[in-house]
Amino acid sequence: AAAAAAATVRVGLVGFGNAGQIFHTPLISSVPGLQLVAVASSDAARVAAAWPAVRVVADYLQLVQDSEVDLVVIASPNATHYPLATAALTAGKHVVVDKPFTVTLLEADSLIALAKERGLLLSVFHNRRYDGDFLTLREVLASGVLGTVREVVSRFDSFSPVPRIRWREQAGPGGGLWYDLGPHLLDQALQLFGMPQTVQADIAILRDGSEAPDYAQVVLGYEKQRVTLHCTRVSAHFASRFEVHGDKGSFHSEGLDVQEDQLKASRTAPLEPGYGVDSRPVMITGADRKSSPLPRQHGDYKLYYAGIYAAITSGGPNPVPPEQARNVMYVLLLADESARLGQRLPVVVL
Repeated sequence: AAAAAAATVRVGLVGFGNAGQIFHTPLISSVPGLQLVAVASSDAARVAAAWPAVRVVADYLQLVQDSEVDLVVIASPNATHYPLATAALTAGKHVVVDKPFTVTLLEADSLIALAKERGLLLSVFHNRRYDGDFLTLREVLASGVLGTVREVVSRFDSFSPVPRIRWREQAGPGGGLWYDLGPHLLDQALQLFGMPQTVQADIAILRDGSEAPDYAQVVLGYEKQRVTLHCTRVSAHFASRFEVHGDKGSFHSEGLDVQEDQLKASRTAPLEPGYGVDSRPVMITGADRKSSPLPRQHGDYKLYYAGIYAAITSGGPNPVPPEQARNVMYVLLLADESARLGQRLPVVVL
């Protein structure tokens, strides 16, 4: 069984692709009390080059059942999340799953029930809750300076006009841009505004040679509010990240959070003084149509893993309870269905 009271939580990571290499390993290694002891990967040389002291195993299932591991972090292709998390929980491990949680609601419900039955921590890596612009927006909304919010646009655009050969862009369960970036956009929206009443989605393949959707525009309908979520791979011009309009003013931010680029540049980035610091202000426009800058809060993805450590060792709150990730999955899948049917669909109370 996982060591619940030990000062050190031993971590095994499954998958050393973009998510594992750029996000999970540097963040885990930066949190006191967490010790990365093993990585399951088919590319042992790649792991050894970055983390020479960490044991590498080729077999994913072997890692999730490893007696030297207390916490299993699953950063493998989306369709493998459920079987690997099931095996890890069954073996008595605490589990962090990268987003999306699973590829079906049945899988999500099964994992939630299994974790409860075993008394283990199950959490989903919704790291964008710790983006500087999102933290700033949450504070602005709480202040009431925008009044009653009526319209929100949240974009996560990129420019990659030629499809790449990688699992994120392949057809099949959990493939395509909506399953890649939709969880980020949805989790942020649900954190700010709760579950919508309706979902209307347009999800499409726009690039020649693309096997899976590379564009999504999803409108979440609330009683007197609309939240539009947008992601694409064909935008050379990076439009605003957030536009939020209330009856007293507007919030506007540009550019993506700096942490991903910092993590790509250095695996010790989370421990460096400028980590998560973005000097670009956000803009607040008042009813007089005059805009003024507001400093952006510092983002910090380390807070997620610090929360995981506290939850395992001292009964702290789960930073992302799986029930919240299940709600994200529900709306993610409903949007897929809305796009397939070409209809606005009601959100059924869960």
